[in-house]
Amino acid sequence: MRSRRSPFSSAVLSVNLIFGFFCAIAYIAHGAKWSRFVWAIKVALSWLGEAAAEAGISILQFFLAIAIAGVLLAHENETRRATVIIVHRLAGDRGIEFTELAMATVRSVTRGILGVALIPSLLAGLGWLAAGVLAAGLWTLLALLLSTAQLGVFLVSVPILIYVFFNADTATLVLLLVWSLAVGTIDNILKPILLGRGMDVPMAVIFVGTIGGFLSSGIVGLFVGSVVLVLGYKLLVAWLGDEPTTIKLL
Repeated sequence: MRSRRSPFSSAVLSVNLIFGFFCAIAYIAHGAKWSRFVWAIKVALSWLGEAAAEAGISILQFFLAIAIAGVLLAHENETRRATVIIVHRLAGDRGIEFTELAMATVRSVTRGILGVALIPSLLAGLGWLAAGVLAAGLWTLLALLLSTAQLGVFLVSVPILIYVFFNADTATLVLLLVWSLAVGTIDNILKPILLGRGMDVPMAVIFVGTIGGFLSSGIVGLFVGSVVLVLGYKLLVAWLGDEPTTIKLL
C-alpha cells in the first residue's frame, strides 16, 4: 500500500522537481541528446501530477469543510441540541463535557494559530507594500501559509530584505528591517496568550496536535489534529484518575 505524503512535503518535492526539470532543459539546450533526459522528464511530470492531485484534494476538502460548517452554523441551535443528545447517549455526562471541550479547542486553534498567523502576515505585508516591494500581496499570502505551518514570517522577510538592499535606499532598508523584527516578535507574544486560553489543557498538547494535523491533512488537519489530541489527553487523565494507586518507592 502506497504511503500518503503530506501536502507540505509534496510542495517541497514539487519545487525540487521543477528546478531539476529546468536544469535538464538548460543542459539539453547546450547540445545534449534528448534521449538521455526523457526518463527524467517523465518522472518529473509524474511527480508533479501526483503533487497537483494531492493539492487539489486538500483544497477540495477545505472548501467542503467550509460548506458543511456553514450549513451547521445556519442551524446552530438544532445542531447543538442533536450533538448533545447523541454524545449523552454514548458517554453520559462525560460526553457532554468532551463536546464542550472540542468546541473550545476549535475556538482556541482559530485564535491561537490562524489568528496569530494572520496578524503578523498582514503587518508584514503592509511594510512590504510601503517599501515598494514587487508582488507584495503574493509575498503576504506566502507568509500567511508559512506562519500557519509555524515556520514564521521571517523566512519570507529575509529574501525581501535582500531585494530591498539592492533596490532601495538605506533608510528604507533600515526601517523595513526594524519593522520585520518587530513583526516577528508578535507571534511569540500572542500565541501563549491566545492558544489554550480558558481551557484546562496544556498549551503544548494543542500545539502538537495542530502541527501534526496540519502536516498530515493540511488546513482541515489544524482542527482535527488538535481536537483528537486534546480529547485523547482528557481521556487519559480521566482513565488515570478513576482508580488512583499507591506506588511504594523502594
